[in-house]
Amino acid sequence: MAIFAGCTKPGASTTPNAPPTVDDFLPKHAQPKLPTAKIFFGTFHDNLFHPLESLDAELALTQEQEMTGMMFRTNILETDSMLFVLPMVQRAAFWMKNCPESISAAYITSDGVIQEIYHLEKNDTNSVVAARNDIRFVLETKEGWFTRHHILPGTVIKTEKGSLAETFLLGR
Repeated sequence: MAIFAGCTKPGASTTPNAPPTVDDFLPKHAQPKLPTAKIFFGTFHDNLFHPLESLDAELALTQEQEMTGMMFRTNILETDSMLFVLPMVQRAAFWMKNCPESISAAYITSDGVIQEIYHLEKNDTNSVVAARNDIRFVLETKEGWFTRHHILPGTVIKTEKGSLAETFLLGR
């Protein structure tokens, strides 16, 4: 079962005597800036984490925050990012309806390892579906951020509190 998150596809719009359409369930405006967490990108050598980069990522933790994602946002900066904590592992699928700027998205497994990085084209209503069915987090950034910062699949993401799983999944 795929759950669409971030700039994601939910249900469907209502008109009198007509079934609802997708647009009826979509957000109508950008959400305010969400609480953030500092995340670190790095590698493990000799059982030690070696950070390479960091970002303060907004946290999309609720279904509404996930559905809204970066919709309607303009002027996305190099430092802007949003981490989606998905409710379960899945074959994540994100789309860009109502997203006026292209972005990059990393699909991440529960262990905090980036598995896939995609370009998401502005206003594209076709979902970008993960190749894997074990994605638990998605990180959206300014278009091309991962390339400019030399972040590749295999890079590990942690927070100041520990692994992504320790930070976001304990008690869920």
